[in-house]
Amino acid sequence: MKSTLTLLLVLALVMFGCSNSDNPADTSSSQGEIRISLVDSPAGFDAVNIVVTEVSIHRANADSLSGWSVIDSTTRTFDLLKLRNGASGLLGAKRLDAGKYTQIRLKIGAGSNVVAGGVSMPLEVPGGLQSGLKLNHNFDIVANTTYELTLDFDASRSLRLTGNQYRLSPVIRVAANITSGIISGSISPALARVVVWTTAGTDTLSAAADTVSGTFKLMAVPAGTYSIKVVPTLTTYRDTTITGVQVVAQQDKSLGVITLRPR
Repeated sequence: MKSTLTLLLVLALVMFGCSNSDNPADTSSSQGEIRISLVDSPAGFDAVNIVVTEVSIHRANADSLSGWSVIDSTTRTFDLLKLRNGASGLLGAKRLDAGKYTQIRLKIGAGSNVVAGGVSMPLEVPGGLQSGLKLNHNFDIVANTTYELTLDFDASRSLRLTGNQYRLSPVIRVAANITSGIISGSISPALARVVVWTTAGTDTLSAAADTVSGTFKLMAVPAGTYSIKVVPTLTTYRDTTITGVQVVAQQDKSLGVITLRPR
């Protein structure tokens, strides 16, 4: 009888120990995930190669040093001009503690460059950008859900030519995918080299239609009603405006085929 009681006590202690060791490590119920993607607006270059060395976000009410969580610290190069019409680059994805966050920080490294007219030129990256470009955006990480952000990097407005040197001064729009949609369509004829654009508050959103298929996509458009401007680069065709375009969050609003009128 005594040996039986001793065995039962040992088993109880083992089970209690296992239970205690498992619980502290099980944080999945209090964590969510963040995914941050990068897209670009049209620009008159052959390539704009941006070197990103780190992506991190800042927790609300935390100090300026310890409040940062690194999402990705792998050095990668993104050609912004390839991130158009539905294409995007994944800046980072990570599980985080649930809670409120207030900023995204991008560290942009040396080695970034611009290709124009077939010629590659170094892109000057100020020291402050190498330390980290901070983008304000208040959001919540909710347990067991994924929060997706899109950073719209406007290359044409982000590059400044001084003498024979381009300098980077980033213009980036931050959009939450849960409150944004897409505007898509196609242009006929595609050879008109059309730029499609609209405004959302103080931001200009634009896309260059593919010169072969004529297709275009305006990405991460906040839900709302818009007037869409269709502007051909080939001046033998007229500009077109489409009004009353309703964008619903997380849906693709197709405008179908837009046929341009000759002048």
